[in-house]
Amino acid sequence: MKRRILLDELIQDKSVDQDDYKEKLKDYQLRLLNLQRALLETKHSVIILVEGPDAAGKGGAIKRLVEKLDPRNYRVYSIVKPTEEEYQHHYMWRFWSKLPAYGHIVIFDRSWYGRVLVERVEGFATAAEWKRAYREINEFERLLSDDGTLVIKFYFHITKDEQLDRFRRREADPLKHWKITEEDWRNRRRWDDHNQAAEDVFEQTWTQFAPWTVIEANYKWYARLKFLKSTIRALETLNLNE
Repeated sequence: MKRRILLDELIQDKSVDQDDYKEKLKDYQLRLLNLQRALLETKHSVIILVEGPDAAGKGGAIKRLVEKLDPRNYRVYSIVKPTEEEYQHHYMWRFWSKLPAYGHIVIFDRSWYGRVLVERVEGFATAAEWKRAYREINEFERLLSDDGTLVIKFYFHITKDEQLDRFRRREADPLKHWKITEEDWRNRRRWDDHNQAAEDVFEQTWTQFAPWTVIEANYKWYARLKFLKSTIRALETLNLNE
């Protein structure tokens, strides 16, 4: 199921008005809560992976996804730089203990795809390591799928101009200044390299059992609704209420 998606050619003018956003958000959150409760009675589990460039709105979208869920039955993991101990193991090692129990949901804010995204671009993985990682990731996700885990993968994308605007607003806001770091600016300087890495990820890891959903995220309300709606559609394929 190889797909070639050119990120900077996405149509980024999709928006939604405030009243429609609020109405649909409430509806989607209720549907997600009902699906979460039904999931508990099964031997299925759910993994939601969220990738995308800095300031693409990943955190805000995740917040709306889990806002009305039962907090006892989901976890959100923000994946950052590996620890010294994690560096001493295969890159997948640190994810095994975070996989969901049957009936539960885990959301990864960045994930094992770091191997073929930031680690590739920044040179933290050798060419041989990140090239073989496509196969390793596909086999890992197939293993999870065969055991009843629904793997839902999202990539939030914004334009380079929109990212710059969000960076500047974060720098100017004392309550959001912590969100912007020198690392964010460094990543921005390699925008084309990060895009190329993501486009290769779609081509190599878009599988029938774990496809990608690319979200046009210049307009946050639209992006959040698409994120929730796509998650609902994926969960409904499990036929939880039958």
